[in-house]
Amino acid sequence: MTWNRSPLFVTILACVYIAVGTSGFIYHFTDFHARDPFKYDDIWVEVVGLLAIVSGAFMLRGRNWARWLALGWIAFHVILSASHTFHEFAIHCLFCAVIVWCLFRPEAARYFRDASSGR
Repeated sequence: MTWNRSPLFVTILACVYIAVGTSGFIYHFTDFHARDPFKYDDIWVEVVGLLAIVSGAFMLRGRNWARWLALGWIAFHVILSASHTFHEFAIHCLFCAVIVWCLFRPEAARYFRDASSGR
């Protein structure tokens, strides 16, 4: 079995997704227990954090669906930030553009294709 090493920018991005998902999950989990009464929105916030963790972990394994999940995750945040200040929206758009650039460069496409085919 040959080891297909991920490009550095994919590894960094995957680790950022894991870190952001983990920190967001922990931060909002403390809010979740402190609130009374229970709100279903709290569950969805936790799910979004878990999706970031799953996306990052499986991008490290070269799963093509994980990069699409990562793209969907940041696109969701761009949509949410559209109702916030222009500055927040612009930052999320910038992050989205950088993530798209990282995940769809030729080296990344080759990595995800080769890892998915088992080479």
